[in-house]
Amino acid sequence: MEGIMRRSRRLWGPTVVMTSLALALAACGGGSGSSTGAGGTDPDGTVSVYGTEPQNALVPTNINDLGGTKAIQPMFATLVGFKGADAKPFNLMADSITTTDSKVYDIKIKQGWKFHDGTEVKAHNFIDAWNYGAYGPNGQLNTDFFSNIQGYAEVHPEDENAKPATDKMSGLVAKGDYEFQVTLNAPFSVFDIKVGYQAFAPLPDSFFKDPKAFEQHPIGNGPLKFVSRTPNQDIKLTRFDDYKGDDKVKFKNLDIKIYASQETAYQDLLSGRLDFMEALPPSAVAGGKYKNDLGDRLVTGHLLGISTINIPYYVPGYNNLELRKAISMAIDRAQITKTVMNDTYVPADGYISQGIPGARPGVCQFCKYDPAAAKEAFQKSGFQGKLTIASNADGGRKEPLVAACNSIKNTLGVECDFVPATDFGQWRSIVTGHKLTGMGRSDWSADYPSIEDFLNPIFKTGGSSNDSTYSNPQVDALLGQADATADKDAAVKLYQQAEDLIAKDLPTIPVWDEKGVAAKSKNLKSAGLDFRRMPDYPSIEVLKK
Repeated sequence: MEGIMRRSRRLWGPTVVMTSLALALAACGGGSGSSTGAGGTDPDGTVSVYGTEPQNALVPTNINDLGGTKAIQPMFATLVGFKGADAKPFNLMADSITTTDSKVYDIKIKQGWKFHDGTEVKAHNFIDAWNYGAYGPNGQLNTDFFSNIQGYAEVHPEDENAKPATDKMSGLVAKGDYEFQVTLNAPFSVFDIKVGYQAFAPLPDSFFKDPKAFEQHPIGNGPLKFVSRTPNQDIKLTRFDDYKGDDKVKFKNLDIKIYASQETAYQDLLSGRLDFMEALPPSAVAGGKYKNDLGDRLVTGHLLGISTINIPYYVPGYNNLELRKAISMAIDRAQITKTVMNDTYVPADGYISQGIPGARPGVCQFCKYDPAAAKEAFQKSGFQGKLTIASNADGGRKEPLVAACNSIKNTLGVECDFVPATDFGQWRSIVTGHKLTGMGRSDWSADYPSIEDFLNPIFKTGGSSNDSTYSNPQVDALLGQADATADKDAAVKLYQQAEDLIAKDLPTIPVWDEKGVAAKSKNLKSAGLDFRRMPDYPSIEVLKK
């Protein structure tokens, strides 16, 4: 999910929740941030978490940044959830998802689940939401997630100026109030995991009657319901007591507090005015200061994400492979992760997060620090001018990118400047609007635990998070072949072949992977970090005052 990523989303991205077993295992290693309190826990307590301003209104099909996902994820329950450090899928709203050929999926949903307005969640709420997300004129950021459903081309033609033939995908058919069938364009073995991503959440009938009213007061079906949103200040949610899922929360209210400065948020956390941060500011990381600051309030987790530097093909002079090689080999990842990030990150040398099935070390041959080879490639590139790396400067993003720029400058002898955006929302608008004038930060968190999720959205031509506008027909063909391969192991091998080609083209430059270091306040008994670098809401317990 940027935040990271999104994706620079998701951000990173992705989006589900650690079970009590996983949290217990983490606690054995000191990772859950658990502590004891004499006063017991308060089921009616309020939890405040660090937030950034969402890019868009809180509609699941149009949110893929970490700031928005922090609110969307607990507000909506999808068909599938994920638990444990390895994000193992489990049926959440789905009663069953079955297929005999990985092309036609029969989905039965659990009965009696309610939206926050009291209406029952039925099969048509999923079908209507997916059709809305796919329909081209609606302009939803996550539309590409529906592209392998039969009939997508009719609702979302490749030519954005063309009028869709219909507004409903032929591959979605209701079989009753609690059952529907999904037919894909071709076999796709990952689909029963992919539907755990937030874009596949159901929407109530009221959304379609008045989408603008819904944007002002979103109605979900998850463990927390919307109360209010004040731009650049906070998003307030409260517990939905009729929620039937296994991922219920143990507190009453959630306050997602929007900060312009991560440093300010950290001081608030230390003083008890903020309860949870999923990442620490550079001042706390430097010299390992956070270890003394936090003690048993340190929270660690296993993250499925990656940080990269995006080199847009649409920027004049940057569509140059030798320049890309030079930049990548000029970055001393080991030194930056050790000194600037104090070992809270590790160098990256591939496009798939370690921990995802199919991830391999050393895929990116140009990700090793090699000053001599970098200088040679730079000379071949013939590049003239100054290099820039842009990003939102909050959330600890600035310092490692400044260090990367300095490493490039010192190695290649070319000017390199960090260019800050005013806030995360503005940053994402620049990226999705293809208005970068140089390189840009592009982090990614898994939406669901699959190698496919690290490739299709980012590197497929026209992918929902293809911020570099990269296009390689051979990569597209391999991704399409992998998508259509019913055998999961065989599909992984094809995805790996696509990754190998991507690594040769360097549309983005892998730089580092985050270990997962978070913090909780003295007000919490326990808190966890989920695989998307998000608060694990079901694990949070508030101490009685």
